[in-house]
Amino acid sequence: MPQDGSPPDHPSASPGDAELRHSPLEAAHRARGASLVAFAGWLMPLRYTSELAEHRAVRGAAGVFDLSHMAELEVSGADAGAALDYALVGRLAELPVGGARYTMACDESGGVVDDLVVYRREAERYLVVANASNAATMHALLVQRAAGYSAEVVDATDRYGLVAIQGPLALEVLQPFAEPTIAGLRSYQATEGTVLGAPALLARTGYTGEDGFELFVPAERAAEVFETLLDAGAARGVVPSGLAARDSLRLEAGMPLYGNELSREVTPYEANLSRVVRLDKPGDFIGRDALVERQADGPRARLVGLVGEGRRAARHGYSVHAGTGEKVVGTVTSGALSPTLGRPVAMAYVDLEHAEPGSQLVVDVRGREEPAEVTKLPFYRRTS
Repeated sequence: MPQDGSPPDHPSASPGDAELRHSPLEAAHRARGASLVAFAGWLMPLRYTSELAEHRAVRGAAGVFDLSHMAELEVSGADAGAALDYALVGRLAELPVGGARYTMACDESGGVVDDLVVYRREAERYLVVANASNAATMHALLVQRAAGYSAEVVDATDRYGLVAIQGPLALEVLQPFAEPTIAGLRSYQATEGTVLGAPALLARTGYTGEDGFELFVPAERAAEVFETLLDAGAARGVVPSGLAARDSLRLEAGMPLYGNELSREVTPYEANLSRVVRLDKPGDFIGRDALVERQADGPRARLVGLVGEGRRAARHGYSVHAGTGEKVVGTVTSGALSPTLGRPVAMAYVDLEHAEPGSQLVVDVRGREEPAEVTKLPFYRRTS
């Protein structure tokens, strides 16, 4: 799921900075001792205790996240599906009510403007969830691309609080407070219902590599939902979790991050996301001609996983070399010491000659060449 850029390592703004937008859960974060940071124009929790503890809690029990900085754009009207089919690379008009789909907006050259999750709430009503830093861009883009269709685009971000519970215990902790029964929801399905009696869209989606749910609730009820889930799961290891843990979790799960793996400089084909591009859908869409050409020509580079040795992790922007002292063949997009694997992992764009799993490469980590092996993504996959 979308998330804007890697979180900062250290707080970068005063908690009282009036220029930042504020989550409806901010008081709850302060009460729980969160380190608050400027992130995509919002003041958001980086961590509560440590990202390592929060990461491990999500893998072993569950974590509860505040995602209220994400942009919620409502698209409604008789032509809502057709407008989205023209605006985005996926097939949204065919999405069933209660379905969710990961997709992208591309520009005329095929570059990725943003990655999105689209939910079909009713026959003529969709919810498009975009990255916070791209909220204004995506709102304007959808308005422009929907012109001429019987469809209205509204920025509804301020109406929602978005709370996620992710991890093996997510269903067990959430179900007592949710209606209807959500156990039967499959991945990338959603249902209209309630949480603690508040109207909600309950979606079995997430960005951690674990089972879990994202809950779109009225902004004024979000803190109650957040605190209730934490209190209900505390005895079993459920903890509040911040941006830092969310970033390391999605990296282990091989999930791309806009601003790192995705940008206008790459197409979905370089990012191994050709599956989201539906060239077979009826009608035209923005970027189609360029994407047809890229599909025919093949990608110019490929996003791969790298597993390193030792404890020194590669970071965004570090160069990848064919060998010690040899030419640059790629660039790291995200990297960290994996809490689950206990080894450094990274994603990187490398040229096709060096993109095969098993290829032995070298990463320049702050002036020191560290060996790394190309591996298939993801680094981590849950077993149940």
